[in-house]
Amino acid sequence: MAIFENADFDDHESVHAFTDPQSGLKAIIAIHSTKLGPSAGGCRLWQYVTSEQAMTDALRLSRGMSYKNAMAGLNLGGGKAVVMRPEGDFDREALFVAFGKAIQTLGGRYYTAEDVGVSPDDMRVVRRQTNYVAGLDDGEFASGDPSPVTADGVFRSIKLAADKKMNSSLKGLRIAVQGLGHVGFDLCKRLDHAGAELIVTDINSEILRTAESEFGAKIVVPDDIYAVDADIYAPCALGATLNPKSLDQLKVSVIAGAANNQLSVPQMGQQLHEMDVLYCPDYVVNGGGIINIAGEIDGSYNKDWVEDKLQGLENTLSEIIDLASTSHRSTHVIADEMAQARIGRR
Repeated sequence: MAIFENADFDDHESVHAFTDPQSGLKAIIAIHSTKLGPSAGGCRLWQYVTSEQAMTDALRLSRGMSYKNAMAGLNLGGGKAVVMRPEGDFDREALFVAFGKAIQTLGGRYYTAEDVGVSPDDMRVVRRQTNYVAGLDDGEFASGDPSPVTADGVFRSIKLAADKKMNSSLKGLRIAVQGLGHVGFDLCKRLDHAGAELIVTDINSEILRTAESEFGAKIVVPDDIYAVDADIYAPCALGATLNPKSLDQLKVSVIAGAANNQLSVPQMGQQLHEMDVLYCPDYVVNGGGIINIAGEIDGSYNKDWVEDKLQGLENTLSEIIDLASTSHRSTHVIADEMAQARIGRR
């Protein structure tokens, strides 16, 4: 399992592998930067085919968390945990007990929370083994499931981008939402309330039927979401959906969604710029959840503080869009430069 030779290794401060044969735990925790504070980022439980895939995901996601936390103005560095889902049946509680013990060995350099495949219930199990966990729904400074706040940040970003790019409100705009998990479905509620017309896809047919019933959403199969006739594409599933194959199909003017690492390679950002598509960098757009969690980690959770930080994200995205327009450079380059400067990498 090569680390330094991995194309996504970016001078990470440390990368840790943990195993526990009894529970089946195989986890990787990557700490990209602690320049601004202890690293923080969710735990992802996924059925990786190989440990190399898990390593690449951890490296990419942890770097994204450094950028996300920096752009949100948080006193947190970037880290991420990925857990390779055991094959067949497994004891979920035992798995997260072992994961919590692994986090404790890092002595506070990494705080975890929910991500894809992980719930607040799992975090409660982790909490029994370590205090370096957030996203809980009980306790004095508990912030609960961060998904609604992530969705709020994405919604604000979409509204801002529509105004900047099309001089339009969301009413009547056609928005293609890929992925109706906790964040994607909540986003659809907000978009529907704003009068947008929704086109949705997911691998969960039940949630699609709910979206069709509640929002009048049009359903398409997963592979067709890229080619739909829409104004805005909101990727809210897994990453790398902006790739050579999908870009050839897109007809949208704006891309803004909750998924991490949406660009399969950085060059996709430049290609979108050349296509005159406004790409809103994912680690700016989806920063609401970590903002919510940051207050919990600090021990001073406050909704007014969260709201102030969300408005800060809007201002940052607006600045990125304006700088990209005046400098004739892509938004992803502008955002990367800003984030790198904030963590002392420029």
